[in-house]
Amino acid sequence: MAKFLARVELHSAVWDDYETLHAAMADRGFSREVTGNNGLTYQLPTAEYVVHTDSGLESVRTLAAEAAQTTGRKFGVIVAEYSRSAWVGLAHA
Repeated sequence: MAKFLARVELHSAVWDDYETLHAAMADRGFSREVTGNNGLTYQLPTAEYVVHTDSGLESVRTLAAEAAQTTGRKFGVIVAEYSRSAWVGLAHA
């Protein structure tokens, strides 16, 4: 199963648009949390998501774009496949 990190930027958005986006991404299997090697869960920055799936990169991008479209805002999406990640300063979920 591959791991993907997605970033969605909504243009001219208000917070309610991001709440809509969060729900639409969750409906498509994306999470706003990551688990560290220490077993603790951390909250990703706003509009960043992870998903673990057998789908390919382009399919994951399409899912994220479909979720962004539910907001009615113009948007930008970038998706990257990754094998490892590191972070600092993320809040515990």
